[in-house]
Amino acid sequence: MFIEPNLSGVRRGWIEVICGSMFSGKTEELIRRLKRARIANLKVEIFKPSIDVRYDPLNIVSHDEKAIPSTPIDNSQTILLLASDVDVVGIDEAQFFDDQLPEVCDQLARRGTRVIVAGLDMDFLGKPFGQIPYLLAKADYITKLHAICVKCGNIASYSYRKVPGANQVLLGEQESYEPRCRVCFHEKD
Repeated sequence: MFIEPNLSGVRRGWIEVICGSMFSGKTEELIRRLKRARIANLKVEIFKPSIDVRYDPLNIVSHDEKAIPSTPIDNSQTILLLASDVDVVGIDEAQFFDDQLPEVCDQLARRGTRVIVAGLDMDFLGKPFGQIPYLLAKADYITKLHAICVKCGNIASYSYRKVPGANQVLLGEQESYEPRCRVCFHEKD
């Protein structure tokens, strides 16, 4: 990632979005960037939606069990209250947040905060998910990660739901979802 030099002495913020399908490494990449910010002695605050308790009620945990402490919250406005005077804000599972999240991230970036957001860009139907499309439009840097299709071995951009249900939000792991490429996602099994 290219970081523009700051010649004015004024702290500049920006928005980074890490997106992709389930099992593509979004949370792992978020954790990696946040740990590097801490190594640089930057003040970091990390948030996740309170509904995400799959691995841990407090920590952000990747599928390969890398973890970092976070604050579970119910709405994105809370981030503005809890992230005053920080250098870096990390937000995981951004697709589960309310429609104020893009504006919250924009406000943070305008006041000089580096904002790193991770989330699914598409739901199990292959449709844009939650606020991620809006965050992608506002982002200064975008990283799209891919998993490996479990059916054919090609790169996977889709999260295929293996269990029945019409609700857009179904928290699950490998028992409920698998990564698939475009062709395998649209095949009828």
